[in-house]
Amino acid sequence: MDIDAAGAIALARHALAVEGVTAAELGIAFVTPDEIRRLKAEHLGMDEATDVLSFPIDGLDELPHGVPRALGDVVICPEVVGEEWRWPLVHGILHLLGLEHGEEMELRERAILAAGAAP
Repeated sequence: MDIDAAGAIALARHALAVEGVTAAELGIAFVTPDEIRRLKAEHLGMDEATDVLSFPIDGLDELPHGVPRALGDVVICPEVVGEEWRWPLVHGILHLLGLEHGEEMELRERAILAAGAAP
């Protein structure tokens, strides 16, 4: 499956801007089902493939002056999500920003995706 890397970067930048994050480092990785299954087993103790995993670092915590913000990494499995990679990417980014599953997260996901910046 071909990955729209430029589209993923544009959507990530858009999602962060909507959330008020103007300067931060973010990793995005597209991996195989075997790799995401290994990561989920290693970090969450569940032996199954999944669509997206988030590995937060700084989130929106206060940082010392001059220290760049490292949000963390979003890992997506294209073979699990198929052509619908946009929602899992936004979902993963919102987890890096400290949101948990629930109505607030769903509202923010819909708002970001409906804003039209998604490729």
